[in-house]
Formats: sequence, C-alpha cells, structure tokens
Amino acid sequence: MTMETSNSAIETNSKLRTLAHDLSNSIETIMQASYLLAQSSLDENGKRWLELIDNASRDAARINREIRDNLRAQTAQLGG
Repeated sequence: MTMETSNSAIETNSKLRTLAHDLSNSIETIMQASYLLAQSSLDENGKRWLELIDNASRDAARINREIRDNLRAQTAQLGG
C-alpha cells in the first residue's frame, strides 16, 4: 500500500468512525424514548408499534457496534 493510499484509508476510516459515533448517539436517543414510551399506558396497537421500534433500535445498535468493531480493527491494521 502506498503512502497516499494509506493516508486515504486512514482518513476514510476516521470519517466512518465519526459517523458511527454520531449514529450511536441517535440510536441511544431512540432507545431512551422507547423506554420512556413503554412507561406510559398504551393500547395494544401502540404496544405493537413500541415493540417494533424497540426491536429495530436494538438491531441498529448491534449492527453499529459491529461496524465500530470492524473500523477499530482496521485502524489497528493501518497503524492509526
């Protein structure tokens, strides 16, 4: 890998890590709102929607953790 390619890969990795961090913040907000909503009285339809939101936000958090783990490993390989 050339120095230019290496610098470009490091820069791309850094940008992706920033985006993953920002995504984590958004997912956390959704998870907290879902938790708070679960504390309220919901009809059956509302409970189904809440479950859908809760499951999707947990999946998104898991996927984002995997992305961040991969980026961390890539950073180590790049020497950054």
